[in-house]
Amino acid sequence: MTPVSNAFRRREDLRSPEPFFPLKALVCRGCWLVQTLDTLGRDTHFHGDYAYFSSVTKGWVEHAQSFVEAIVGREGLGRESFVVEVASNDGYLLQHFVAKGVPCLGVDPAANCAKAAAERYGVKTEVGFFGREMGAAIARRNGPADLIVANNVLAHVPDLNDFVAGFRALLAARGVISFEFPHLLRLMEENQFDTVYHEHYSYLSALALAPLFARHGLNMVDVEELATHGGSLRLFLRHDAAGEGASAAMTSLIGREKAARLDRIETYATFNARVEKTKRKLLSLLIGLKNEGKRIAGYGAPAKGNTLLNYCGIGTDFLDYTVDRSEAKQGLFLPGTQIPILAPARILEDRPDYVLILPWNIREEIMRDMAGIRDWGGRFIVPIPEPKVL
Repeated sequence: MTPVSNAFRRREDLRSPEPFFPLKALVCRGCWLVQTLDTLGRDTHFHGDYAYFSSVTKGWVEHAQSFVEAIVGREGLGRESFVVEVASNDGYLLQHFVAKGVPCLGVDPAANCAKAAAERYGVKTEVGFFGREMGAAIARRNGPADLIVANNVLAHVPDLNDFVAGFRALLAARGVISFEFPHLLRLMEENQFDTVYHEHYSYLSALALAPLFARHGLNMVDVEELATHGGSLRLFLRHDAAGEGASAAMTSLIGREKAARLDRIETYATFNARVEKTKRKLLSLLIGLKNEGKRIAGYGAPAKGNTLLNYCGIGTDFLDYTVDRSEAKQGLFLPGTQIPILAPARILEDRPDYVLILPWNIREEIMRDMAGIRDWGGRFIVPIPEPKVL
């Protein structure tokens, strides 16, 4: 039972009851899609005041820029092309197309993110949930898209069939789709259980996605394996009618997923025991440090961190506070645990003995930025894949 992962609390909310919901992952024995038990609609998570701004993470903006440089050359995109990004957030990626003079459009359900994209980068954004109707409407108004980008959104969609149908309706005959998402295989191999939360409806493998895309006349033609978010896939899709076959990398990935037995129920049944063991190890570490009189702060307020803290029962009895670079989160409190979120400068002022890194996927960036804690003997803790002091 956990609260909604991005339902941050204001001080005046702390005395009122906070809703908790079941958080349970299920796997389909037919297609091997992993999904959370449906308990909350998309409007619960994505609305006009969404707390996550992609541009806050420097490494993620650089990742987006590298993709734009590569895809412009790969697909020959220019001033006559049309690019759409679904879940464009604050313009973190499309700003690079704007700089190159490539016509583009963002789509995002969060009005505050769309406003930020326009004000910061001049990125035009349509506010709404993407699907069959919106994809067809954009194509009628603007023409078909030569490139559609969708980074870290496929897992956030409760109705996958309607969502993917929108891509088919919008994609030009020779166009390409790029989907990025955390890879289920890496999640399970590296014990990334904290990435399970209500906002993530699905946990994705190529095995599970192949029949979904085929149902909508789309073909997975190539794949890149990425280090982002603990290990992600970047899938490239085209219309079946384009006649492009699967690359060697795509065929190899499917083979590796089968070799890892992602098409066997036993693989999923044994995962929970490892998660429980990690919980015990993290709590033992923190209890030992607190019993020694050590002071511990957190770094970051990501959704994954809220799964970790609530599942493990880690509140202000362990963490005095956490810090986050996003000004939109500073001054708020983490859901469930009610841990206060402060600005990163607080750690340098307060000099805690240990800093627990909640967004472990960007731990190298955080450790560089906060290297000053070494001056007083401070150390970092990472919880995933196994609790470790660095």
